Amino acid sequence: MRWLEDGSAGAVAEALGEVGLGDLPVLVRESVGGDPTWWSASAVVGERYVVKFAWSEPAALRLAHEIDVLDALGREPAVSYLPEVVASSTDPLLLVTALAPGESLFEIVDSVDRDEAGRQLAQFMAELHEAVERLPEVPDASLQPATTAVLREQFGKWARADQRAEVIRWCDWAADVLRTPGPQVLVHGDLHGGNQVWDGGKLRAVVDFETAGLADAEYDLRTFPGPGMGPGVELLTATMRHYARITGRELSVERVMAWHLRTALGDALWRSEAGVPLPDHRTAAEWVDDLADRFTALGISC
Repeated sequence: MRWLEDGSAGAVAEALGEVGLGDLPVLVRESVGGDPTWWSASAVVGERYVVKFAWSEPAALRLAHEIDVLDALGREPAVSYLPEVVASSTDPLLLVTALAPGESLFEIVDSVDRDEAGRQLAQFMAELHEAVERLPEVPDASLQPATTAVLREQFGKWARADQRAEVIRWCDWAADVLRTPGPQVLVHGDLHGGNQVWDGGKLRAVVDFETAGLADAEYDLRTFPGPGMGPGVELLTATMRHYARITGRELSVERVMAWHLRTALGDALWRSEAGVPLPDHRTAAEWVDDLADRFTALGISC
């Protein structure tokens, strides 16, 4: 496996020439800081393709894993809503997919029919979760959200005084819910709205499989209640309902919300600690209020 020397447009163009896609303009659209762990990016090539590349070993290993996952999932019968792979290579390390027209779910969630959106997402998840046997070796998914122990200890200073006892109670509840692992399936691992391409109310592609691995099925739903998914929990409940119809297996709303708690509060914690604005530019305390509303809407008392 040979990764790029650096993340420049010139290095990407040279590597593309080695896989037969030279002489196209390259616009690097993502970049990273000084930590080699995250030395990876993507670029738009000739306004037709998206190329993912890396210039360090840790980042290269993640991209090579994504290439293997997409290769396995793309074999017949292919999992629905995969990006169209145009070229992939490990020498040089590149993944080139067709540029899918559309917008992220974050951008259009307020205008889509949530039941129909939930049906399409459930179809993708059902097929993906069943595809675990296609990969010879499946690593555990990288569970990024902060643990409930960390949240219990550190989140209080970002909550209002009247919220702190409730946050601790939620953390204890989530730890209890997740203490026993559920059945392990192949999950996407990062199925937030920004990794979905929608056009005209149709799901066109799910992208970024670098973190795909073994986890609870509910883990893939951890971002569906929000923030950034519109008011209410309709998308979550629609997806769960269609998933049960398609697979014959009920998902646990308690497990979804336990993972969601860790995700939402973990995101709010690191951003608050780092002085980075929350995605919707509100406060961590307002996110706690949202969580309380979601628990109430789902009939969960914890």
